[in-house]
Amino acid sequence: MENRVKELRARFNYSQTDLAKRVGVTRQTIAAIEKGDYAPSLLLGLSICKVFNLPMEKVFWLKEKEESK
Repeated sequence: MENRVKELRARFNYSQTDLAKRVGVTRQTIAAIEKGDYAPSLLLGLSICKVFNLPMEKVFWLKEKEESK
């Protein structure tokens, strides 16, 4: 899964801690989501989208799998 959380957070001038408090998780969770090390639950993903007032597909999307040759 890929995401624009870091980009959006910067655009809204939120620190990782600010966003974490708004959605009820730790700063480390936000950092892991931004790095792609953690796929958020549907509830957490929706909460993040609500903070940015964007639909899910504008914030999160599935990474395309590479076709084997």
